[in-house]
Amino acid sequence: MAPPRGEVLPGTLDLIVLQTLHAMGSLHGYGIARRVQQISEDLLKLNQGTLYPALLRLEQRGWITSKWGSSENNRKAKFYSLTRVGRKQLLEETKSWERMTALMARLLGGTEGA
Repeated sequence: MAPPRGEVLPGTLDLIVLQTLHAMGSLHGYGIARRVQQISEDLLKLNQGTLYPALLRLEQRGWITSKWGSSENNRKAKFYSLTRVGRKQLLEETKSWERMTALMARLLGGTEGA
């Protein structure tokens, strides 16, 4: 069963966050959420209950790092950046996603003549 519109597919949140940080550089949590919403044309909205536990998990794995700074509104914010290990993990996650989407394309397109 497909997730409702606006929800992250299981297993994709890490890839989404890592790719966002790779593309945009250092961002605070709200900035990550806004960028994902913007890129998805409002189809995907990351809420705090989804995003911040993921950021903590990624940081604990050493894939991202964080440091405190000031946001564009001069508010204290934690900024997240991709680590070297995180870049390697992004490549692995991307390869895995590409294999899965190729498999699904074959399965969905393979209904002819069955």
